[in-house]
Amino acid sequence: MIQIAASEIAKIVNGKYSGPADLLISGGISFDSRNVKSGDLFLALKGEVRDGHDYLDEAFAKGASLALTQRSIKQPHIQVDDVLVSLSKLAREVRSKLTGLKVIGITGSQGKTTTKDILATVLSAFGPTVVAEGSFNNELGVPITLLSCNENTQFCVVEMGARHTGDIAALVKIANPNIGAVLKVGNAHLGEFGSREKIAETKSELVRGLQSGATAILGNYDEFTPKMADGLGLKTILFGEGSNCQVRAADIEIRGGYPHFDLVTPDGRERVELQLLGEHQIANALAAAAISFALGMNTAAIAQALSAHHSHSKWRMELSEGRDIVLINDSYNANPESMAAALKTLALITQERGGRSWAFLGTMHELGPDSSALHKQIGKLVAELEIDHLVAIGNRDYLTEAHGSSGQFFAKAEEAEKMIDKFEPGDVLLIKASRAEHLDLLAEKVKNFLQSPTGSSELKGELK
Repeated sequence: MIQIAASEIAKIVNGKYSGPADLLISGGISFDSRNVKSGDLFLALKGEVRDGHDYLDEAFAKGASLALTQRSIKQPHIQVDDVLVSLSKLAREVRSKLTGLKVIGITGSQGKTTTKDILATVLSAFGPTVVAEGSFNNELGVPITLLSCNENTQFCVVEMGARHTGDIAALVKIANPNIGAVLKVGNAHLGEFGSREKIAETKSELVRGLQSGATAILGNYDEFTPKMADGLGLKTILFGEGSNCQVRAADIEIRGGYPHFDLVTPDGRERVELQLLGEHQIANALAAAAISFALGMNTAAIAQALSAHHSHSKWRMELSEGRDIVLINDSYNANPESMAAALKTLALITQERGGRSWAFLGTMHELGPDSSALHKQIGKLVAELEIDHLVAIGNRDYLTEAHGSSGQFFAKAEEAEKMIDKFEPGDVLLIKASRAEHLDLLAEKVKNFLQSPTGSSELKGELK
C-alpha cells in the first residue's frame, strides 16, 4: 500500500478520525484478526455470522495501526457508515494516484483464476506485479488487491466476479482497468442470472466500462464474447484457435494430458509446452498471452513464461500418481463446461495409459431450473467418451443417460470410499464437483491410498 496519512484516509472516505495527528499508514489491509501484521489497516466488517468489531483488541494486539469501524473505539480508528463502501472509495482514490500502474481486469464464466495465475508468471518477469489472492473477485477482494499496490508496482491483475447484474460495473469504476479481458460466457451461475444472455450482459459490463484508450481482450469461444466491444471504439484483441484471432494456438498436440502448441501473434510464432493439465488450459494461456501482448511483451518472452508456469491453485486439475494409478483432483469447483473439459482429459490420459477410467462426479451448483438437464448431459458425455466407470455422488441425474458406462450412486462422498478397493494398476481417476460438495475429502483419501505402501485397509474410516 502507498504511504498515506490516517487523516487523509478519513477525508477520502468521509469518516470521523480519532487518533494521533501524524499517524501514517503504509502496511497492508486485513479483515481477519488472525492474519494482521504490524502496520495494517484493519477492517471491522460485519458479516452474517461474525462482527469484526468483536476482534478489534486482537487486531491491535497483533500490530494494526488503524481500523475502519462503524462505531467509536479507544484505539486509532476512522468511523464510517459502511466499512465496505469506504474501502471501495479508498481503493478508487489510491488507484487514481498510481498513474503509472497498469490494471488488468479479468472476468468470464470459467478460467478467471487460472488465467490470473498464468498472467502473474508472465508479467512478473517484466516488472513488479500484484495479483488477486485465490478467487478474491468481489467488492472486498478487488479493493484489497488494488490497495496492495504501491508506487513501484507496474501491473495489477484483478478478477471480477458477479452474482447480480451491476456487480462488475461497480468493480470497474473502482479499478479503472487499462485492459479488460472476458474469457467466455458459459453456464456457471445460470441459476443466479436465468439465461446465458443475461450472463453475457453482465460479463460485458467490464468491456462497456473501459475508458478511452483501454484495450478489450475477448475470447472466441462462444457466440457472445467476440461481439462485446462492437461499436465502443476500443482497441480489441480476439484470442482463440480460429484464423480470425490475432492471438491464437496452432499445431496443437496433447501429450500425457498436457497441451503443446504454437503461440501465434502479430509479432511472431513460438512453441509453448504447458505444464497445466487439460486441453481447456489452452484458452487460459491464450488469454494471458493476449493480455501480455497488449502490454507490449514480445511473443518469444510470452511463450517462454507460459511454458515455465506451474499451477498455483489447490484442487484444480491436480495430478497425483501412485501404485501405477493416476488421480486427477479437480474438486475446487464445477460447471458444465469445466466438467466436460475434465472428462475429456480423463478420457485422453486413459487412452494413453491403456487402463480403466473412473469419474467420481458430485453435484454442480447454481444451475437453476436447467440443473437436472445439464447433469444428464454430462452423463451422456460420459457415455460418449466411453468412460468405464461413473460414480455419481449425491446426484442420480448423471446416471440417466450414461448408457454403456458402469454406473453407481452414493448419497455421500464417504460412502464412495468403498470403491478404493476396486482400483487397479493403469486406472485413471477423476474427482470433480462444486466445492460445497466437499469431494476434496474423498480426493485426499484416494491420494493417501495411492501413496501408502500397505494398501487401503488402514485408510478405511469415515471422512470427516
